[in-house]
Amino acid sequence: MTNNLYPPPRPQTVGEILDMAFRIFRATVLKCLLFATLSLLAGQLANIYSLLRGRPLESLFVAHDALWWLLALAGSLIALTLTSAIVRRQYAIASGSRASTLNGELTAALRLVAGLFAVSLLIGLATAACLAPALLFFRTPVTMSVAIFFLLIPASYIVIRFSCAVTAYLLTGRGVLESMRHSWYLTAGNFWRLSLIYTVGLVLMLVFYLLAGVVAAAIAVPFALGDVALITALSAAVAVILGSIIRPFYTALALAVFGDLSVRKEGTDLAERISSPA
Repeated sequence: MTNNLYPPPRPQTVGEILDMAFRIFRATVLKCLLFATLSLLAGQLANIYSLLRGRPLESLFVAHDALWWLLALAGSLIALTLTSAIVRRQYAIASGSRASTLNGELTAALRLVAGLFAVSLLIGLATAACLAPALLFFRTPVTMSVAIFFLLIPASYIVIRFSCAVTAYLLTGRGVLESMRHSWYLTAGNFWRLSLIYTVGLVLMLVFYLLAGVVAAAIAVPFALGDVALITALSAAVAVILGSIIRPFYTALALAVFGDLSVRKEGTDLAERISSPA
């Protein structure tokens, strides 16, 4: 038998899933740090462009030039590619299924990025469709806010039911729609359980980002000597470094959830025992 971290040998409790996510994270964080840092920077290409042009950071609803939109799209695709490389690298390391190299995972991720973008876009559109009535039929800020609050329930349901689609697409060889159907199948009957897991994971990440901001400010202020621009630049640099550490935890959590649901619905544990040497 092997001592691999993944897949789990049996269905897991909520605590065991979180523990598996932390173990995968600890085993892979340093080996995924380069991809995580680059993906974080890629997602900020449009904002970096705005700062270099001397413009404040603006929302999507503000008019932008063509280069801003091109950088935003390119940054999103690069971030998707690198994040998918993190998932595949974590899977390879945790399962011990094959040798994992930076170039190999990046090449595989590049081949999958178009489909991954399609999966992400379809999930985004399905979620937006749940929230659309609030924008179409309510005009005042108060009524719109109340409508959005209630419409977040079906939107959250959609997000959770499709939460395994990206992982399924990256690891199982399924197509775009097949991966979404597979996620819907795996998550059936597990909505509240997954809600608890993702809520705990979200709280942990929010706490980490809060601490990262405090640490970034604490490091930047003594070195900047009152220069606001330098404080901002140093804080951003430290925040990128610390934020790069948390990204592999998010992907490790997604991998742990996918492994548990696969065991519950498809008997991945039995297949693993049969295929493993005695």
